[in-house]
Amino acid sequence: MQFDEALQYLLSLGHETLAIKLGLANMERLLEALGHPQRSSPSIQIAGTNGKGSTAVMLDRICREAKISSGLYTSPHLVSITERIRIGGEEITPEDFARLTTRVRDASARVQKQSGALPTFFEQVTAVAFCAFSEARVELAILETGLGGRLDATTAASADVVALTPIAFDHQEYLGVTLEEIAAEKAAIIRPGTMAITAPQSALVLKVIERRAESCGTALRFAGQAVEVLEADAAGRLSVTFKTARDVYERVHLSLPGRHQAINAAVALELAELLRERGFSVPREAIIAGVETAQHPGRLEINEKITPSIIFDGAHNEAGARALREYLDEFIKAPVTLIFGAMRDKDLCEIAATLFPVADRLILTRIENPRAASLDELQRVVPHAFDLDRITFAENVSDALNMGRESTLPRGVICVTGSLYLVGEVKRILAGNEATSSTTDAAR
Repeated sequence: MQFDEALQYLLSLGHETLAIKLGLANMERLLEALGHPQRSSPSIQIAGTNGKGSTAVMLDRICREAKISSGLYTSPHLVSITERIRIGGEEITPEDFARLTTRVRDASARVQKQSGALPTFFEQVTAVAFCAFSEARVELAILETGLGGRLDATTAASADVVALTPIAFDHQEYLGVTLEEIAAEKAAIIRPGTMAITAPQSALVLKVIERRAESCGTALRFAGQAVEVLEADAAGRLSVTFKTARDVYERVHLSLPGRHQAINAAVALELAELLRERGFSVPREAIIAGVETAQHPGRLEINEKITPSIIFDGAHNEAGARALREYLDEFIKAPVTLIFGAMRDKDLCEIAATLFPVADRLILTRIENPRAASLDELQRVVPHAFDLDRITFAENVSDALNMGRESTLPRGVICVTGSLYLVGEVKRILAGNEATSSTTDAAR
């Protein structure tokens, strides 16, 4: 298959947010049919509610600074599906992605004959990542869990090292209605023989994690126990001193903005030190350089190259919304135009109550996604005290972006939030506009 054919094939399996089939049996059959590519290197699996992607990219950057050949698997993507698979910091090429997807498609067809079930979109893309890492002979695979942990496709890698970022309410329709149930699903990535790290957690969540670690005979390590935030620059990037059981990292300047990144960085530091204990060469300087240079598009990403500037942040659950609100309250002094679209199965009332009051102008829009909330559904969650004259409705994301850019003063800020799928749509529109502008300029 060519790249476009490979993409269409994967999309034909059903949208990944609707075609979820939690369970490892079919994923394990697929990996067996592929010759177990996940066994070609040790791996680290990172789960949690928020921060797992940021932690993964920080750790990947640390590895590259340490000259460790690393493969990074994250989800979802923003613009191109190739973003999900990176080797040595570079996205997989469309040609390699198509070639490996062809291989995975053929193996999936064999699995379907065996089990009666075709592996899902996420299972097949995860298998593509494992095949890519195996071919590239990476020394370490870094895997961001897609959903939950116990039954997520990435768990089939049987990672040697696992980490849990802060756990809160999310995906209750799949993981359970109580925080204890959700924590148990995520903590299940701890298995006998693994080494496990956790970020600071609520007392209830920590109890679940500790109980799981004890049942597996796993020694649990705690990250973020001594984190001192010294200062923050105007963009919200922190200067932090981290103390671990083995070292002190003074005045580290984090590249990712937001106070919540201090904990994510602490988990990445702890993982890096654990890698060193397992025989990897991870110099202290590489750890510092990694967290000081890591980038994570779509998560408090600020584009100041256009006017008015745009802040991109997924903020797709209550905890993410609180982190974004705290950032906007502390660091953004200009008027804010909030472009908001989200999935209907999220806790929209809580997210709206947290984020909408910060907006001088609120633009509600529907994302091009079968799970997306309609404009009527978004309107119903607007807090009663919110001034309705400050709300605009846009039938699509392109209209929402145009409205935002037209109604926001040059000194103002547009914040695109509510879902990473919305962030991705806006980024694709802006990229298309840039390409059109470049073509026009060249023709002149």
